[in-house]
Amino acid sequence: MARSKPLKIFGWTLATLLALILLVIIFILTFDWNRARPYINRKVSESTGREFVIGGDLQVKFHQGLKTEAGWRRYVPRPTITANDVRMSNPDWATAGPQMASAQRIVVSTHLLPLLDHRVVLTDLALDAPQIALQRRADGSNSWTLKDNGPSQWDVEIQRMAFAAGTIRYLDQAIALDLNAKVSSTAPDATPNDAPAGDKVEKFGIAFTLGGTYRKAPVTGGGKAGAVLSLTGDHTVYPVQANAASGKNKISVDGTLTDPRTLSGIDLQLSLAGASMADLYPLTGVLLPETPEYATKGRLLGKKDGETWNWTYEKFKGKVGQSDLAGTLQYLPRKPRPLLRGELTSQQLRLEDLGPTIGAESNAKKQTRGKVANQPADKALPVEQFNTAKWDALDADVKFTGKKLVRTHDIPFNDIVAEIHMKDKVLSLTPLNFGMAGGDITSNITLDGRQKTIAAQAKVAARHLKIRELFPKLQSMQASFGEVYADAALTGHGNSVSSMLASANGELAATVSEGSVSQFILELAGLNLANAVFVKVFGDKQVQLNCLASDFAVRNGVADVRRFVLDTDNAVVNVTGNVSLANETLHLDIRPKTKGARVFSLRTPLYAQGTFKEPKVGPQKGPLALKAGAAVALATVVAPVAAILPLINVDRAPDTDCGAVMAEAKAVRKTAKSPATNAPAKKVTEAEIKKAQQEKK
Repeated sequence: MARSKPLKIFGWTLATLLALILLVIIFILTFDWNRARPYINRKVSESTGREFVIGGDLQVKFHQGLKTEAGWRRYVPRPTITANDVRMSNPDWATAGPQMASAQRIVVSTHLLPLLDHRVVLTDLALDAPQIALQRRADGSNSWTLKDNGPSQWDVEIQRMAFAAGTIRYLDQAIALDLNAKVSSTAPDATPNDAPAGDKVEKFGIAFTLGGTYRKAPVTGGGKAGAVLSLTGDHTVYPVQANAASGKNKISVDGTLTDPRTLSGIDLQLSLAGASMADLYPLTGVLLPETPEYATKGRLLGKKDGETWNWTYEKFKGKVGQSDLAGTLQYLPRKPRPLLRGELTSQQLRLEDLGPTIGAESNAKKQTRGKVANQPADKALPVEQFNTAKWDALDADVKFTGKKLVRTHDIPFNDIVAEIHMKDKVLSLTPLNFGMAGGDITSNITLDGRQKTIAAQAKVAARHLKIRELFPKLQSMQASFGEVYADAALTGHGNSVSSMLASANGELAATVSEGSVSQFILELAGLNLANAVFVKVFGDKQVQLNCLASDFAVRNGVADVRRFVLDTDNAVVNVTGNVSLANETLHLDIRPKTKGARVFSLRTPLYAQGTFKEPKVGPQKGPLALKAGAAVALATVVAPVAAILPLINVDRAPDTDCGAVMAEAKAVRKTAKSPATNAPAKKVTEAEIKKAQQEKK
């Protein structure tokens, strides 16, 4: 009897528990769940801060547990909830639509046991005729951020989602985008042949069309995706194909989403095309320069790292204008600013295609790209403003290498290397190097955009530029030899190339090593008509170039000639005056002096005046008129043969002390290597002059 009493207690307890479970099941099966709708609507509305309504029938049905469950868990009933006419409102300010989300019917299947652990596991979520309207305002606030109730004790997991016909509207006032998508069911496509072995690939089952506007321009497009989005299992991939176009801007994707449950990876073939790469900033947040029309195609990889995504546009190829471009870029959303890094290459880059980057583009081409034609007709230097307001959008470390730079002039550029750095609104090209005329140009350029007006600094050095390659189409120069060396250091302030040079201060200096130049070129420069004709009839010859040295002091946009002397075996040429970068004008006086007799010489001072757009070069009229007048007077008063006497030049210019001149010029070049300065040309010592003369020997 004593033993049977515990058994009876256990039996009654078990029977009572089973009865309670049975009563609960009967209650659930027979309960009219529509009575719970007001309570559910109220609680969800309070929790989200939005009006939530189940306006139609609400049902709960139980089905057998999943066979995939282990052991006794497979026998636990699985409830399926069906709700009709479900709606959640948008904020009052939203204009995309009164409802943020609505559906004719929502069917949800869930597990019961995880509820004991504060987990809501939805095994299936099906949406029938969903309508979604999302909106982001210009200040960044959006309609899909719900009321913040602090950390939730509940976790929600969705394992499978199914879509039926529906509509989606996305209105983004920050980038002037108003996009509509209509979704419809299609026959499922076959699993892609290139799917990785063992991966589960959802077949295409829905199609969608796109419409709307982007910056008031019409948007069209479409695509297809999987009908069922599986969010369970490893290595599940969800296929997506889509394309959209707005004017010259086109985008298309074709690929998969990996492990959609956590969305750990994105692998898409991405094609982009548009009027300018700068137009991508509103859509992507990646700051790129103004360019001509472009088109690229490559592989877009997205990898989740914690709560952030790292993006790689891998091995893309394309064209920018008529230039080819290839490479790999990475976008890392780090703090305080994201980082854009990578490498770009080009086999043939047109200088003309770089014009929009610095504003050096004709008004006609700007208009074809939909840009404002703002370059004055009388200005040669670009006035297009750099927009530094966006320079703090990201940091950048991008290396560019180009095999050949093609330009409209005859001097070829090659082997371009540029490292582009942006950090804390400071843009630098350190270095920017390229080959030119058989030599090398090395430079470092910095644009500091931290203030309202950009502070610019440039250092440039030219080495071993071949004289004959500077004039590749002049046959008479092809036998010339000698090399040009030059240095420059400039600073300036302004938000355009024009304003930076108009305020420039610094040093410019250049020298030419011993060599030879075409006598014909020199004779023409000195207007020695008889000798020029003789050379053309009987042949040209090379004239020994002893030295050429020049240096300029740049102050407030005016480059004053401090020294410019050219010494050959036949003549000495001195140049004085200035070049105004602020007004874009020339004021140069060229004084050639012969070292020997010249017959029929009209040798006279020359001028170089006018503007950069319309330069004017010619003989100064005063001295030339005096020679001509003297010739006429002698012919009239003395004899016709006497008329040639004023045209015979018997003065002999003294030789230039090339050692001293080159030493001083080299000293100025060394000054130009340092930060830009307004100091006068450096005085050199006798020891430095002797050293330079020894080097010359």
